[in-house]
Formats: sequence, structure tokens, C-alpha cells
Amino acid sequence: MRIAREAEPPIESLVAADRIAGRCAELGREITRDYSGKDLILVGVLKGSVMFLSDLMRHIDLPLTVDYLRVSSYGDRTESGGVVRFELDLSQPVRGKHVLIVEDIVDTGLTVHYLLNNLATREPASLKVCTLLDKPSRRQKDVPIDYRGFQVPDTFVVGYGLDYQGRYRNLPYIGRVPAS
Repeated sequence: MRIAREAEPPIESLVAADRIAGRCAELGREITRDYSGKDLILVGVLKGSVMFLSDLMRHIDLPLTVDYLRVSSYGDRTESGGVVRFELDLSQPVRGKHVLIVEDIVDTGLTVHYLLNNLATREPASLKVCTLLDKPSRRQKDVPIDYRGFQVPDTFVVGYGLDYQGRYRNLPYIGRVPAS
């Protein structure tokens, strides 16, 4: 599916919608196995993780809760500014609970590093990371990724929740933005 946009370049598909759906099911089975019998909270990092989180949690066969937080390091740019700040914090305490951060993409690692350090101070029983996309070529901070959907090359990607200046989130696939 292509969404036509006037005066905008076409988006090249990198990861098709059916591959994303299949990987969400696989990750859901892994998470179900690993967290069996545990009090799990999925923490979606807004806004980019919404589609991934929604599809992923439908494949997790456990009682769980979902919470959200929002941080910013990109603004309207295509590269992180290096400064991470909270825009919205969790609505419930995580002390003594198993927390799985659900991200759309781990790029420089700055945001996930910040979140791991911040959430660790809240004394969860465990703290892990699940990301749809991993871009290790851009890593500035070494961060653990416990569940990974796909590794992507060093290119700016959009779709399936990821955006450029607020657009393209509704694409059902992951695409590459052509160089201008």
C-alpha cells in the first residue's frame, strides 16, 4: 500500500507489512514465555511505538498492564539533538514489577540509555527493552536490546508509527525517506 502525497517523494519500502506482522507474533511468543507468571508492565514510548505496541501486545498471552511515557530528542529534525527530556511520565508506579520498554527504534541509544537509568531508580523487579527497529551503526551509547524486531541500515526511516515532521506514521510498512 502506498499513500500518495502531493509534491512529496515516494517512500521506498524496507520492511513489508507482512514481515512486521510475523515478527510481532514471534516476539509476542518470546515475551509470553519469558514473563510467564510475572507482573508485566509494557511501557510504550510515545508517539512512535503506538502501532508496534498495539500489535505486539495482542500476541502476548499474559495478564499485563500498559503505560506510556513520552520523551523527546529529535524534535522536527532527522537526527537526535543529544538532549533527552521527558514530556510525559508514567501514570503508575513500577516498583517491584517487571517493566518492558517498547520502542519504535533504537538509533543513537541516547533515549533508551536515559530511560533505563531513569526507570532503574524506580526499583522495578526487572527492566528490559523491546524495539521494532535497531540501527546499531549510529550507536553512541551501548544499550541492551532484549527483543529486536529488525536491524535497519543507517538511513532515515518512517512508517508503522515512525514519522518525519509528524507525517508518514500511518504507513503500514517501514520505508526509507529518499535523500533530498
